Amino acid sequence: MKTTAAKPLNSFQRYALLTAGILVTAIGVYFFKFPNNFSTGGVSGLSLILGRLLPSPVLTPSTLVLIINALLLLVGFIFLGRSFAFSTVYCSMLLSLSLTGMELLWPLSGPLTDQPFLELCFAVLLPAFGSAVLFHLDASSGGTDIIAMIVRKYTNMNIGTALIIADALITLAAFFCFGVKAGLFSVLGLLLKSTLIDFVTDSFRTKKCFQIITANPQPIIDFITVTLHRGATLEEVYGAYHHEKKTMIITVLTRAQALALRRFVHANDPHAFMVITASTEIVGKGFLAS
Repeated sequence: MKTTAAKPLNSFQRYALLTAGILVTAIGVYFFKFPNNFSTGGVSGLSLILGRLLPSPVLTPSTLVLIINALLLLVGFIFLGRSFAFSTVYCSMLLSLSLTGMELLWPLSGPLTDQPFLELCFAVLLPAFGSAVLFHLDASSGGTDIIAMIVRKYTNMNIGTALIIADALITLAAFFCFGVKAGLFSVLGLLLKSTLIDFVTDSFRTKKCFQIITANPQPIIDFITVTLHRGATLEEVYGAYHHEKKTMIITVLTRAQALALRRFVHANDPHAFMVITASTEIVGKGFLAS
C-alpha cells in the first residue's frame, strides 16, 4: 500500500507546541495543584513536600521547582552528557520560569474554589494533556524523568518502573505532610494522571483503517490518491449473498482525512460497504518507522 508521509513539523511549529504544552501544564500545577497540596508525584509534588518541611516565605513551591529542576539538569548533564536533549532543557526551564512568573503576577492565598474534587480534575487534566503533547513530540519536561533516565543508564531497572516508584513515594509522602484528605486526593490524582496521559497520547496517534467494498472503485481510489495524497491496497472480493465480484479498498488515514473520505463515499457511492477501525500503531512508510 503506497503512502505519503505526513509533513514533519519545522522547528518553530515544534517549539510553539512544546511551549503550549508547558503553559497548559503550568496553569494546572500553579492554580489547582499547589493551592490544594495535591502531591501527585513529579518535581511539583516534591516541591510541595519540601515546602512544608522547609517553611520559608522565600522557598515557595514555585521557587523550589526552579531550584530542583536546575539541579536535576546539572545532574543530567554530568551523568547523561550530550545525549541530553535541548528540548528537555527548554521545557524544564520554561515550566520553572512559568510557575515563578505566575506566582509573581497572580499570588494565591488558597484554593480558587471550595470544591477540592473539581480542582483535582483540573490539577490532573491540564498537566496530563500538557505531558501528552510533550510525549507526542518526543520531548520531556525534565524533573523526575531525568532521574529515571540516569537509573536506566546505570541499572537494569525499566524507566517506566523507575518513574512509577518515584511518583508513588512522593505521593505517599502527602499523607504525612498534609493529612489523610490531601493524601487520598493525591493518590487518586496519580492514578487519574497515568490513565489520562495514556488516553491523550493514544488519541494523538490514532489513525483510521478503512476497508471499502464497492463495485465502482476508481472514483474512490482517485479521491484517496489524488485529493488525500494517501495510498491504498486493492483486492478483488466475491460476495457470498449476491455472488457478485467487487473490489475491496484498504487504506489508512488520519482523522481529518477519514472524515473527508466517509463524506465522499456516502455522496458518490451510497451502496459501498465500509468497515472503519481505529488503531494507535500503524507501522510502515508514511507512519511509524518499522
